[in-house]
Amino acid sequence: MSPKPRIFSAHSHTAPLCSRTHQIAALILVTATFFFTRLFDQSFPPSPCYLDRHLNPHVAKTNDAGHLLWPDRGYGSRLSLKIYVYDENEIDGLKDLLYGRDGSISSNACLKGQWGSQVKIHRLLLESRFRTRKKEEADLFFVPAYVKCVRMLGGLNDKEINQTYVKVLSQMPYFRRSGGRDHIFVFPSGAGAHLFRSWATYINRSIILTPEGDRTDKKDTSAFNTWKDIIIPGNVDDGMTKTGATVFQPLPLSKRKYLANYLGRAQKKVGRLKLIELAKQYPDKLECPELQFSGPNKLGRVEYFQHLGNSKFCLAPRGESSWTLRFYESFFVECVPVILSDQVELPFQNVIDYTEISIKWPSTSIGPELLDYLASIPDEVIEQIIGRGRQVRCLWVYAPDSEPCSTMRALMWELQRKVRQFHQSAETFWLHNGSVVNRNRVEFAKWKPPMPLP
Repeated sequence: MSPKPRIFSAHSHTAPLCSRTHQIAALILVTATFFFTRLFDQSFPPSPCYLDRHLNPHVAKTNDAGHLLWPDRGYGSRLSLKIYVYDENEIDGLKDLLYGRDGSISSNACLKGQWGSQVKIHRLLLESRFRTRKKEEADLFFVPAYVKCVRMLGGLNDKEINQTYVKVLSQMPYFRRSGGRDHIFVFPSGAGAHLFRSWATYINRSIILTPEGDRTDKKDTSAFNTWKDIIIPGNVDDGMTKTGATVFQPLPLSKRKYLANYLGRAQKKVGRLKLIELAKQYPDKLECPELQFSGPNKLGRVEYFQHLGNSKFCLAPRGESSWTLRFYESFFVECVPVILSDQVELPFQNVIDYTEISIKWPSTSIGPELLDYLASIPDEVIEQIIGRGRQVRCLWVYAPDSEPCSTMRALMWELQRKVRQFHQSAETFWLHNGSVVNRNRVEFAKWKPPMPLP
């Protein structure tokens, strides 16, 4: 018997031993790799983050070119999304939700004011690179409607809106398949989804895009669900959000007449009435002209922004609902927004640190102490807050998702997070071979609309 140990291998040859020369070479290789890796990392420093001073890895960042970089956590490393946009001619009744019962409402007439986001999101999705024309490959489905505008202009009444929505939804097999979980609806005003009276029955599982996160002041329940719905920015006047010269250029802080302002109607709301009374006590610090819809005291478009931008702080109290367009407008006239609405929900809260770009003050403490607090903030600090707001305000601009920073690009990231691989519905069943069927075990591909809904 040989005293040497035997080496068992899958191959017939003997494995070579590791010599001292091999060990030294390996050590040199490891050292060199470590050195060059550190050198490479230092050559490309992390991008500055305008949304978080602590470089939180879970917030959005921008690179040196100003491109918005969404965090990987929960979103993925890149946008990969397919959205089907229902065509106005493919479903009976959809045109009524867009143009009214007699088709007399123009989409251009609905572009202005807070209703405009319904039209803008629809138009931008039609041109989006994430749009697909094949339902079978879509991750999400967008249902276009301009019902807030149509209702305000007399195109449909509340009863007709409700009946038409139900009629439209009954003709959507894919809505039936998922129970509406992969369908997107936009409600751009303070009323939110309550414009569709039966929303809780039909679209309570759907993704709702709305600026309104709380409507419990007039309703027993809120239509906003933080798990599935998305808060969108209000629709700021295009003249203020466009690139280049805008309808009003921000004034230096030293040339602003007032410490703070509130531009809006009282609407018998406690917080707003307090501000109006406070302005009477301190007219040199707080401007509160009550806005008029008509007459000689009505502020024109340019005059409105001139007043708004003539203060260091723009106050945003609660009105009929918890959100207010003034919060978004303040970023473009470059005053610091002061939120006086306790239940407000803000856009893209997953990735934006709002303590960096705004102030939130208790609505129960509206009084001289508020003005004293605002007066105590040095101008250099105000400039810093405004500067950070200047960088983030691109997220309030309804521009194509191809833009490096826009509402639509941010919305795509948020929608991607909502995509579900598995579609569950009380009316959807599946068999051992993967076939999706209805209660009568008819395969999904053979379902025929219209079909009854709950």
